[in-house]
Amino acid sequence: MKILVVEDESNIQHILKYNLELDGHTVDLASTGAEAMTKLNPLPDLILMDVMMPEMNGLEACLKIKSDPSTRQIPVFMITAKSQLGDIEEAFKVGADDYLTKPFDPTTLSARIEEKLERYKQSLES
Repeated sequence: MKILVVEDESNIQHILKYNLELDGHTVDLASTGAEAMTKLNPLPDLILMDVMMPEMNGLEACLKIKSDPSTRQIPVFMITAKSQLGDIEEAFKVGADDYLTKPFDPTTLSARIEEKLERYKQSLES
């Protein structure tokens, strides 16, 4: 499956890319929400997105993705250092499908990604 990682910290980008490729996924990288918007064709199967980024933050990008009929079905998984309840609620209000705080456990992340991808595949088949 193709996963778009949207993260402005290069070390976290590389950790995510490494772990996702170990799980057999193809990974595309973007450093900002604005750059992510240019990488939606062909459509990724899932988007992992940081919240705090320059130019266009993850919440703004998620809202744009979920507002567009051609991309709204793509699962958007927020990964961020923002752990306050209000931050989490805001992410779900703009359409995030999941939320995990940094630092994250790669095994937990992998399991949650696989669950989201399975649901996404099922939605495409029905």
